[in-house]
Amino acid sequence: MVDGGGLALAANERARLLFPPGPLPEWLGAAHAAGAATAAGLVGQRSFEGHAAPHGNGCVTWWLVEDTELRQAREALRIERTRAEFLSEASTALLGSLNLERCMEVAARLAAEHLADAALVISPAQRSRHPVTRCARGERPVHAQLEFEPDELPGLGEALQGFPPVPSRWIDPAAAPDWLVPPDFGELGAIVVTPLPGHGVPAGALVLLRRAEQPVFSEDEEIFARLFASRSGAAMSAARVFAQQASITETLMRDLLPPPLEHVAGVEFAGGYRPSQDSEHVGGDFYDVHPGSDGESLAVLGDVCGKGLEAALLTGKIRNTLHALLPMAGDHHRVLSLLNGALLSSHSTRFVTLVLASASRDGAGVRLRLTAAGHLPPLVVRANGQVEEAETAGTLVGVLPEITTTTAELTLGPGETCLLYTDGITEARGGPLGGELFGEERLRRALTECGGMPAEAVVERVQMLATQWIGRNSHDDMAVLAITAPRGQHLTAVGGHGRGRYTA
Repeated sequence: MVDGGGLALAANERARLLFPPGPLPEWLGAAHAAGAATAAGLVGQRSFEGHAAPHGNGCVTWWLVEDTELRQAREALRIERTRAEFLSEASTALLGSLNLERCMEVAARLAAEHLADAALVISPAQRSRHPVTRCARGERPVHAQLEFEPDELPGLGEALQGFPPVPSRWIDPAAAPDWLVPPDFGELGAIVVTPLPGHGVPAGALVLLRRAEQPVFSEDEEIFARLFASRSGAAMSAARVFAQQASITETLMRDLLPPPLEHVAGVEFAGGYRPSQDSEHVGGDFYDVHPGSDGESLAVLGDVCGKGLEAALLTGKIRNTLHALLPMAGDHHRVLSLLNGALLSSHSTRFVTLVLASASRDGAGVRLRLTAAGHLPPLVVRANGQVEEAETAGTLVGVLPEITTTTAELTLGPGETCLLYTDGITEARGGPLGGELFGEERLRRALTECGGMPAEAVVERVQMLATQWIGRNSHDDMAVLAITAPRGQHLTAVGGHGRGRYTA
């Protein structure tokens, strides 16, 4: 009981044990002087709520109720909510990029801002050097390749191998190696080392640093650091797997993409390719040109049954097989028969249609031997614009035990072109109503305008018309290969030496 002047008049036994003789605690005295109905504050490490019961004579009885556990529970709930929000935001930021260095940068920055005064994200060694991203609070992350012995820092070697972390109290900050502490950091007060778990293999280690003037890491903070590390490690592991897969894909893709084409032994070659899906780079259509030691080059254009990556894989096998059969390129039927046997023995359910074209200079012109195997016959564009169909035919490759073929022989005069193409061109649907086939007749009419044109221009003309025809409609893989007898000196878009166009 307190009078109007703030003097304690009486107290029960519990209150006397709680408050020593003398003035009221500051928080209670301020509430009493202000005439407040409630008050709240600490007595030592204990928390209390005060509720006023006024008397008519100006005295007030303050009933005090301890709420230490309630306040601790509320504070713990607030901290957990804050941490949950942080982990959610951290996960979003970490998964926002599949670049490993970027993931390390985000992890180091977030750890420095929310968990410590500085942080290091350390990846497993590559050629005896560890990729390290270091960040101090308020600064930009710095990447480095460092060569050091992990056991210089207690627990780091184990963390890099994925073993559980050692408690922070077991690590002496004074013994920390020089490479660990950022420049101008000041005296080091506490260190936490925890692994970065990955998908099957460790993703690295996270090291947290605090200055000497800051409180050391509590056990609860170390546990939370491990939760953050698990999310960082998962993101880094995903980025590392993506980088590995991208590298493998790029390596394989180099052998699946259409090759560059140019003049070979006085014969002009040009090619163009567009996969069925613009998001993909490879498919079932392909072409190749193989120079021969005797001056005769072998050009190949094919169409594997199907589309996408599965068709592209068989395409790669066929191209490799044909490359191995180049010593027999003079005998088209034998080459196709051996390829047919190879496909049948592989038990593949897919087949392929092909055109083989052997080209060599014959005076001012080009001599051609053409063999189609289940494929559309090549079209020959004469200098005057007349379009002829090569008289060659044959059976599919990879279906029957034996194949039949008919080889056509002809000569291209200067400025004349032989066009090899896949059915993706003629079967392209589009036009004014969106469902009409481009068709062979429309292709022939387009080629009548290409007499005397260089190979590169013929390919560009055919691809442009087919692309305009289909518009935004879906389509099959499309490939064209032009073989031209050069017409003296002429200008081309790439000076006569260019890459086969690859349209995405």
